[in-house]
Amino acid sequence: MADTTDGTGGSLAERIDRLDALDQIRQLASRYALALDTRNLDDMVALFVDDVRVGREGSGREELKRWFTQSFSTFKTSIHFVGNHVIDFDDADHARGVVYCRDELDRGNDEWMVGVIQYWDAYVRRDGRWYFVRRRLMRWYAVDALSRPAHGADMTRKERAPHLTVGQLPEAWPSWDRFWQEVGQPQG
Repeated sequence: MADTTDGTGGSLAERIDRLDALDQIRQLASRYALALDTRNLDDMVALFVDDVRVGREGSGREELKRWFTQSFSTFKTSIHFVGNHVIDFDDADHARGVVYCRDELDRGNDEWMVGVIQYWDAYVRRDGRWYFVRRRLMRWYAVDALSRPAHGADMTRKERAPHLTVGQLPEAWPSWDRFWQEVGQPQG
C-alpha cells in the first residue's frame, strides 16, 4: 500500500478533514471488535454501508446480520485486539486499509484458540460519516491456545472455521512472492 496520508499539501481545512477521516476510520475497526466481542450485531451492521454486499448474492444490513449471527454462533466467547491500522485514501470520500488483529476464541469444551488476522478493508464516506464497504479477513494462523503456531496452522481444517477465508498470509501479498523470487526461498 502506498502512503497517501502524509498531510502535505491542501488547505488547512482539507488537512483537518483528512485527520478527522483517519480517526473515524480507525474507530470503525475498534468498534467492529467491540461489537463482535459483545455480540451486538445491530451496532456491528451499522458500521457497514446500508447496501453492503454479503456473499455472492446477498446484500443489505439485515442479510449481513444473518451472516454474522451464523458465523459468530460457533464461538462461545471472542476477544479481538486491534493493532496496526494502515489507511490509504483514493480520494476525499474513499479509502482502503489493512488492520492487524489478534483474536482469542472460546470454542467451548475448554478449547481456546489464538490467532492473528489482517482485515483488508474498503471504506466510504456518506453524509459525513465513514463506513465499511467491505472487510476481507485474511488469517495468518489459528491454533489451540496451548500450542505454538506453525505457518498457516490449523487453517487447512475448514471445519474449524467454515466461514473464514483461508487466504494464507503472508503469501497473499504480491510483494512476498517477489521478495522470495529475488533472494531465493528461505531455509528450514
